[in-house]
Amino acid sequence: MQPDLTISPDAIQRINQLLDARNSPDIRLRVYIEGGGCSGFQYGFQFDEVTEEDDLLMEYEGIKVVVDMLSLQYLSGAEIDFKDDIMGSRFLINNPNASATCGCGSSFSI
Repeated sequence: MQPDLTISPDAIQRINQLLDARNSPDIRLRVYIEGGGCSGFQYGFQFDEVTEEDDLLMEYEGIKVVVDMLSLQYLSGAEIDFKDDIMGSRFLINNPNASATCGCGSSFSI
């Protein structure tokens, strides 16, 4: 099952740069949602070599991405993007399910 989660070309380029620096064939990008932030939920990104039982493993242009099933329900239709601008370099998620987001884009509410 491939969920309706996409990764922008800018994010793919940056993730590949970070993965090259780690030089591990088993590493995956974990995307998750947790409680917190100024809007109620916040996005999290980390590199992980473990896939848990409730994870969905996806692949985008050679990048392995894992998302747990709880987080996946909030990410349907979302796009992972990377921005490098006057506010700094950061990953962000363009999420059509979010009813409100904070100014930095790292937290949201439903």
